[in-house]
Amino acid sequence: MKKLIRDPQTVVPDALAGFAAAHPGLVRVQTDPDYIVRADAPVRGKVGLVSGGGSGHEPLHGGFVGYGMLDAAVPGPVFTSPTPDPILEATKAVDGGAGVLHIVKNYTGDVLNFETAADLASAEDIQVETVVVDDDVAVKDSLYTAGRRGVAGTVLVEKIAGAAAERGDDLAGVAAIARTVNANARSMGLALTAPIVPHAGVPSFDIGDDEVEIGIGIHGEPGRARIAWEPVDGLVARLMEPILEDLPFTSSDDVLLFVNGMGATPLVELYIVFDAAASILRERSIQISRSLVGNFVTSLDMQGVSITLLRLDDELKALWDAPVETAALRWGR
Repeated sequence: MKKLIRDPQTVVPDALAGFAAAHPGLVRVQTDPDYIVRADAPVRGKVGLVSGGGSGHEPLHGGFVGYGMLDAAVPGPVFTSPTPDPILEATKAVDGGAGVLHIVKNYTGDVLNFETAADLASAEDIQVETVVVDDDVAVKDSLYTAGRRGVAGTVLVEKIAGAAAERGDDLAGVAAIARTVNANARSMGLALTAPIVPHAGVPSFDIGDDEVEIGIGIHGEPGRARIAWEPVDGLVARLMEPILEDLPFTSSDDVLLFVNGMGATPLVELYIVFDAAASILRERSIQISRSLVGNFVTSLDMQGVSITLLRLDDELKALWDAPVETAALRWGR
């Protein structure tokens, strides 16, 4: 294993120190317990947004803390949920008097620990709503979940709900927007290689040089099938077909197409994937009016890709276009 780390046991605190040094005007990084909070938090009268989960998926979630998106992110150990204590402290840190929305990926540890933190916050008179993201169409249940997994659609929920909070929507309104995004987003991914968790030092699963795992999770969980490698257009079709059929998307739809790299996939390949997906959408007369391409929800050094489609209306488009200023997403300010 060759990684640019000091010690496998200090990867998360070392990365947090670097994040704090890189973005001092944007965020504050708290330690013991660990969480990242926007520099001007709490914002009085604004709903606070908190998300989090295991590290190793950067820039999710810490990279999306800032104006127009999250107010705080809580990182756990690599691929492991944060405990309730830092979630509670982050919730308290962003409470500006209008309540706090927890955005939680549907993984069992995340759901249970955020639920406990919400109960503790309620005992301190902080109103908390929770939205669970479950956009992955690959599997209904997995090693980590009851129901569908929360994957790249989480970024879209955080951005659009963050814009709703920034414009002054109340807690119920922001939660409703977040649930609308989740209800209209569908994702599926594939892996060409396995991630290497630093403290393990070996790939998290075995996969041949000529094999592809279809429907992989962001922790390296198994997907729908392992197949022989085939050219990119065929692989993209294998992802797009279940996504399109699940909602289902129709020829009258206007969509955001999000092509997400899993950490070790070059951007040039992600744009080839985008082109292949766009061709499929054109064949179905589905209009792409917004797009996002890049490594946003990663799995350490996995080589792979996920595709997310979000069905849009005018309000969702306006909220997507609204200004945002975070380490990983910036426009309009």
